[in-house]
Amino acid sequence: MGADGSSKELKLGFLATIECADGALIGGLLVTNHFGRPLEFQCTTPVKPNRTQEVLYGPTLVPFLVGEVIGQTLVQKMNVKPNLILVEQDQAMELQKHISIPVAILSDVEQILDENASFIIEEVGKNKLRFDAGHQAGRVAIENTSKKIPGDADLGEPFERVREALNEAIRMGSSR
Repeated sequence: MGADGSSKELKLGFLATIECADGALIGGLLVTNHFGRPLEFQCTTPVKPNRTQEVLYGPTLVPFLVGEVIGQTLVQKMNVKPNLILVEQDQAMELQKHISIPVAILSDVEQILDENASFIIEEVGKNKLRFDAGHQAGRVAIENTSKKIPGDADLGEPFERVREALNEAIRMGSSR
């Protein structure tokens, strides 16, 4: 640990959201060390837009909810700040516009890259991460940290843990 309480240890964030039965979204952010061990977990209460918001936001509603409302709130609540936040949904990439921590989407799609691509694909072991090309900090972060991630690491697995924890939180909430 450094004098400011920071550590040189790699910390990865995994942001996931699930939809509740009533259509509300609940989000969770798990921060792990490079071995996948949990360092901190936070989740939101269910976020349900009203009809007026649905009409006014239109197709930008889900990116607003996932990226700005849920994602930004969770990042601000975290005591352990990750070096990189991974997401699964394109809509969650909206988060990059609201925080300084690099955000990447775990991409299993073989994309054909052209000269005008607005994103960059980086391989970390058997995982492909897609960064917004406008945020070079993401590329630098993964180049600096990917050496610390085991080559056989499954970066999709922590998302399953986040979703399971969110389902558990919903069950606990509905049993009260």
